[in-house]
Amino acid sequence: MFNSPDWVFSMFAFLGFLCCMIPLPWHLEAWNTGTCLYMIWTGLSCLIQFINSIVWRSNVINWAPVWCDISTKFMIGASVAIPACSLCINRRLYHIASLSSVAKTRAQKRRNTMTDLAIGVGIPVLEMILQYVVQGHRFNIFEEIGCYPAIFNTPLAYVLVFAWPMILGCISAYCCVRTIVELAQRRAQFMEFFSVNENLSSCRFFRLMGLAGIEMLCTIPLSAYTIYLNATAQPVLPWISWANVHFNFSRVEQIPSVVWRSSGPAVLSIELSRWFLVVCAFVFFAFFGFADEARKNYCLAYVSVAKRMGLLTAGTVSPEGSWCTGYVVIPQHSMIRPD
Repeated sequence: MFNSPDWVFSMFAFLGFLCCMIPLPWHLEAWNTGTCLYMIWTGLSCLIQFINSIVWRSNVINWAPVWCDISTKFMIGASVAIPACSLCINRRLYHIASLSSVAKTRAQKRRNTMTDLAIGVGIPVLEMILQYVVQGHRFNIFEEIGCYPAIFNTPLAYVLVFAWPMILGCISAYCCVRTIVELAQRRAQFMEFFSVNENLSSCRFFRLMGLAGIEMLCTIPLSAYTIYLNATAQPVLPWISWANVHFNFSRVEQIPSVVWRSSGPAVLSIELSRWFLVVCAFVFFAFFGFADEARKNYCLAYVSVAKRMGLLTAGTVSPEGSWCTGYVVIPQHSMIRPD
């Protein structure tokens, strides 16, 4: 995977963007905040990586400094946002499984949404701000990779930047375990809840649980391994002063591929950081891209496009939305009878 041609990653990154953006409209209708935020952060991250891989395919020229300023900050936020969104999902699933704080009134729903936004948006934005404390220079440009955040390898960086994904993953793991315990203790009440709830089915519940569980299982070991790589691949320098860390801050380091690919830990760290985003996008689509609701919306989109193109459809969508039997017949203009 790490030695594959550049176009392979570009292709998968763009597909990852589509996998997150295509199902977004009908998830916004259900307004599961954690899931929507997961799709937005992951999809936009894949799009940024796709653009970077195209623009800097065989060069390290600083074509777009403002783009790099914005995209590197976004990627810092995304590294925390994905486990934070998983925490939002696991938190919601625990509340449903415990049947103690399922939103019923508009005020309760508003409070739950604000809490999810504080976790899924507030924490990543705070991380973007804190990263400036240990940002040694403006950014890096790696050939074949593109813009990359610059972090001064000091003990404070582990507290402000590197540790947060693992911390959020551990909290998410705690919520996931509690959810499983509640399911085992309240199985009958749990199934009764789904029988009267129209917005959440048992299938969707377990798909959300699978998505959050897999993300959690990947986040904790990957974050721990990233901390290990940063601590061993290069020396950890002491924090001397703000002026020392931010000296000559405006510089941009440009690293050709022949240089960074000569270091095994650097290759592993850089490639893992971008392929992990693509994997997150495909894992999401594997859980939600083939569900009954998704197939129903695909069919509705097909019917809509066929009508706009002047084609008639002779099929229907089943009431459950699980299958579409529509097929294109003939263009409308060919059905005009001669006088």
